[in-house]
Amino acid sequence: MESRKSIRQWAIEDRPREKLIRLGVEQLSASELLGILLQTGNRQKSAVELGMQLLEMAKQNLQELGRLNPREIAAISGIGHAKAALICAALELGRRRHASLPLDKKQVTSSADIAQFLQVRLQDLRHEVFAVLFLNRANRINHFEIVSEGGITGTVADPRIILKKALEQNAVSIIVCHNHPSGNLRPSRADELLTQKLKEAALLLDITMLDHIIVSDQGYYSFADEGYI
Repeated sequence: MESRKSIRQWAIEDRPREKLIRLGVEQLSASELLGILLQTGNRQKSAVELGMQLLEMAKQNLQELGRLNPREIAAISGIGHAKAALICAALELGRRRHASLPLDKKQVTSSADIAQFLQVRLQDLRHEVFAVLFLNRANRINHFEIVSEGGITGTVADPRIILKKALEQNAVSIIVCHNHPSGNLRPSRADELLTQKLKEAALLLDITMLDHIIVSDQGYYSFADEGYI
């Protein structure tokens, strides 16, 4: 059997790390970037080829890649747990960098202002979570917190806990949100009842509930935009 050629045997201009330094990170393919993280391959495949195999596992979709857990990534021969952890850490850093941008720089004036923030934080989760954004008088986000976690099909949110945290954060208004791992953005009847219950309870404490947003990898649904708040 013909042995594979290691990356060190490639022409210098084709080696991912040298290519990144010479041309810039944006010039590399996803498999080349993964190859840099993996550093080495196995007897059959180079690090870049292992990166290609990992992308095949993720159906050539970086969103799907972000959903893979370390155990699934380590199942590929030649990657192992240490390299899988490195890839997951790199993906999480990218996710956090993306998610942190709106907090200090944007005033919330519409659902679109926060939809990207929420999607980056929640859309890759395989289980449903319920989170709250706590806002000040200037409609700037003081705090973001996941208040409950559930299974694949649902989670339970307690209005008393949410409003207690709102008071602790000195919030003037709140935006609640949850994800739908299924991708379906249609709110359930339970979502609608919770929205109404939470809105009415918040008003008793002079706290305004601005929106309830559902996010998935398909986009987002805003109760306020649809006229339910």
